[in-house]
Amino acid sequence: MLKEFKEFILRGNVIELAVGLVMGSAFTAIVNALVDSIIMPFIAGLSGNASVETMAVMFNGSKIVYGAFLQAIIDFLLIAIVLFLAIKALNTMAARVKREEKVEEEEEEIPSSEDYLREIRDLLAAQKADTTVDRNYDL
Repeated sequence: MLKEFKEFILRGNVIELAVGLVMGSAFTAIVNALVDSIIMPFIAGLSGNASVETMAVMFNGSKIVYGAFLQAIIDFLLIAIVLFLAIKALNTMAARVKREEKVEEEEEEIPSSEDYLREIRDLLAAQKADTTVDRNYDL
């Protein structure tokens, strides 16, 4: 059982998942800092309140704090937009690198055995044509 667990834990997918989880949490901290420190103060300034979370309305003597819900929606949308833009940028960069690698591969194209065989065939055909012409002159 210990051997099976060791095989499972050392499998590539588990390690990649762990790295993805750590990177995701680090990226979440960056996005949260962007939202909390830059974007939300800007939105709060536009709304005239010090914080969006404190927005509330009185209804029949009860205070309905809709600001917390609004804050959660704004956080979700902003995080989704930032993640979308980051992934789009990474995909664009990866496509560009892949394109450059493809161009380099095309430039460094090594002739295959079929190319050599075609070249030999063409040389033999040319040589045969030359000997045929020479024989016609001998007659």
